[in-house]
Order: sequence, then structure tokens, then C-alpha cells
Amino acid sequence: MNSDKNILWFKDISLSDRLRVGGKGGSLGELTRARIPVPDGFVITTNAFQAFLDLLDAEHGIRGRIAALDATDMPTLNAVTSGMRSLVEQSPLPDSLVAEIRSACSTLGHDIPVAVRSSATSEDSEEASFAGLQDTYLWQKGEAQVLDSVRKCWASLYNPESVAYRLRLGLPEAQLAMAVVVQTMANSRCSGVMFTRSPTTGDRSVITIEGSWGLGSSIVSGEVTPDKFVVNKVTDEICGRDIASKHIAHLPDEHGGIIEMPVAADQQGVTCLSDQDIRELAGIARRVEKHYGIPQDIEWAIDQEGNILLLQSRPETVWAAKDKTPVAKPTEKAFGHIFNVLGGQRK
Repeated sequence: MNSDKNILWFKDISLSDRLRVGGKGGSLGELTRARIPVPDGFVITTNAFQAFLDLLDAEHGIRGRIAALDATDMPTLNAVTSGMRSLVEQSPLPDSLVAEIRSACSTLGHDIPVAVRSSATSEDSEEASFAGLQDTYLWQKGEAQVLDSVRKCWASLYNPESVAYRLRLGLPEAQLAMAVVVQTMANSRCSGVMFTRSPTTGDRSVITIEGSWGLGSSIVSGEVTPDKFVVNKVTDEICGRDIASKHIAHLPDEHGGIIEMPVAADQQGVTCLSDQDIRELAGIARRVEKHYGIPQDIEWAIDQEGNILLLQSRPETVWAAKDKTPVAKPTEKAFGHIFNVLGGQRK
């Protein structure tokens, strides 16, 4: 692959290209190549971000100022990062990059709504998940909205929560970069997330599916309690279901972006997924987990025609981290931990 490219399409990338397309972009490329249904799109690579940031860094010392921050000093961190976000959002994009983005948007289709999504090089890995720490802009229509959203995604790398998180992890600022995913929007009848191990117990024999009406942003934001279903991986039995009262839905705004709308009273307590939908989602989840070889946290949507589409898949990190935690501290001699327990029982 030409490492100097500013635009790469999903079909041409995989997880091995994370340094160019970020975690989200790499995963979408990987899913596309594995023939998992994914809305088409492209990635504005880290090469474009680096060239843009290098110009700003030379004048404003962005990277050094971030590296010098104290993650526990939130007032200073908030003030510094606020100024950096404004600087990135207000600085013009190079004319050549604008032309490339316009050409790619034209290839996707004129005025087709897209999601513009941050894709940092350090996100969605087994070691760290930056989910929710950088920005996503849904249902963007027209080149002007897309170009504005690209700058906002780059700027979100300097959200205070994101900066504090990577400072705590000790991630080198010089090695961090941001790609941006531009992906055709699914006009979702319903959408949600699913986990190929239980998010509450860590049980790897089940798939947990959560869903609600409209776009999945209502679940991510916490504004809606979703319907929840549990599927046995082996028998395909739906062994748990909890139908919530879903009062609102996030829907497309004809002028771009999303709006919050009330759900009709007779639909609020109705399941958003049929049993067939649930089993089809579970089947796709099994395929994705088999492809990656580890439990996954998956975003999905079902469009108005009933087609299931995956919007993202990332490694599950909560239980994976617990699995790596030793049950007991190592002792100097073999069986020392047993003697320590027996000694405690004799007290």
C-alpha cells in the first residue's frame, strides 16, 4: 500500500493498516474483506492528519503542550485542550486534500448521507478502548458538512477525556494520530450493540444483543434503555429477553444531523427485533468472533428494508482485562500461596 495516500477505501484496507487508518477504519476494512455486510465508505488517512497537524504544531507546539499536561489537573487540562480544539476546527484544510475528499464523496454518491467518524490509531485495540472519547457526526449531507466534520473529528483528539485517558496510559503523543472514516449512513429501522460474551458476567457461551428504534446514538448517549436479548451460542436458543419502554428515537434530520423524536405510544413497549432478527444477528456475531478469534463488541443496524449491517466491531476489553489479572500474587516458592491461605485459616 502507498503510505502517502490521503484516501483509502474499505475494500483496500485491513487491521494491519491501523497506523494509516486507525482502529475503526482498520476494523471496517477487515469486516469488508471478510464479506461481513458493512455500509461502503473510505478513510481519510493519518497521513492527511499528520501533514495538517505538523503545520499547526510548528507554530503552536501542540504535541509538546499535551505531553506536559498532568492528567489529574483538570482545570489546566480543560483550558489547554479547549484552545487546541478551536485551533484545529478553525484552520483551513489544504486545497489538495479538499479536492480529494470531494472526489471520494462524489464516488459514494452526490448528497448521500454519511457518518463522519473519528478513528484514532490507538483506539479499539485489545489493550485500550477509546470508544466514546472522540467524536462522530451522523447523517452529514453535502461536501461542506463533511469537510467541517472532518476538522471536528481531528479536533476531538484533544477532548479532555481523551487526553486524560492517554496521559494515564502513558501513550506517547508523538505516536498518536487520527484518521477519519466517512461511511454511508444506514437509514435504521432499529439499531444497537451486541457482545459475543456477556457484558455482565463474562460468560463466553452467550451473545447479548441490545437494540432500540432508530439510530444507535440514542443507546450510546444513555437516553434510551434498550431491549435486551441473550442467545445461547451453541443451541441458538433465545434464553433471555427484556423488552424496555422506548420513549424516544434518534432519526435523520432532512437538513443533516439527527433529531430526537418521540416514539408512538403503541410502539414504545413493542420489541424492536423479531426472533428471526435476533438469530440472524447472533449468527453474524459468531462469524465476526470466529474471524477475529476473540470476543467482540459490535455495533449493528437494520435498515428500512430489513438488511442487517455492521457499523463497527472492536475487541471486548472489560472482561478481557479481568482475564489477564492474576488470581493471586506470585510467591517466592511454589505452593506458597496455598500455605498463605492455610495460615490465614488457622488464625
